[in-house]
Amino acid sequence: MLGTIVNVALIIMGSIIGSVFKRGMKDAYQDILMQGMGLAVTALGVYAISKHMPKSQYPVLFIVSLALGGVIGEKLNMEERFKTLVSKISKGNLAEGLSTAVLLFCIGTLSIVGPIESALNGNQTYLFTNAILDFVTSIVLAASFGIGIALSAIVLFCWQGFLFVSAGAVASHIPPELLTEISVIGGVLILSSGLSILGLKKFRTMNLIPALLIPVLYLSVKSWIGF
Repeated sequence: MLGTIVNVALIIMGSIIGSVFKRGMKDAYQDILMQGMGLAVTALGVYAISKHMPKSQYPVLFIVSLALGGVIGEKLNMEERFKTLVSKISKGNLAEGLSTAVLLFCIGTLSIVGPIESALNGNQTYLFTNAILDFVTSIVLAASFGIGIALSAIVLFCWQGFLFVSAGAVASHIPPELLTEISVIGGVLILSSGLSILGLKKFRTMNLIPALLIPVLYLSVKSWIGF
């Protein structure tokens, strides 16, 4: 768990540094920083999609996953439930920032493979790399959305901790194509967050989160029936 602990610590540290910068910023600087963050998140989403899409063995699966996942998320009203929960902690646009932070920090190959590699082989390289990336990202996010971004560290700890503890039991059953499909969908979700930050279109990204489970179900059923 060393890599995860370092990852969490750097997110908290980055959030503190970013929030300090925020206090001394004029609105104009915060606006341009928000635009820069939106462009950066959009670019990360496009990069993830372009990187993993060519490797996909099921080019239509991400479309079906987004459709089914969106319906499930809308039925569960995940976006509004999440905003209601966050509003009890802080006012303003923190909910948007936290949803973006959770996506960026948790939905990615390094954050998925890292804990598994750490548990099975004691290799912390992926998690340390992920920690450095998250440190920089948390500074920028906290400068835009405030110290509340540090709350995403709790989600990250639970996510990576779950993967770490479960790795011994399930790692041998996780095919590479599943990671690819999850990364493609994750890229789409990150892209939607970027567009929302830029104000081009307000996507209910949290309601699309269940889309990440569809490839798991599909490939599990496919393997079970031997198709």
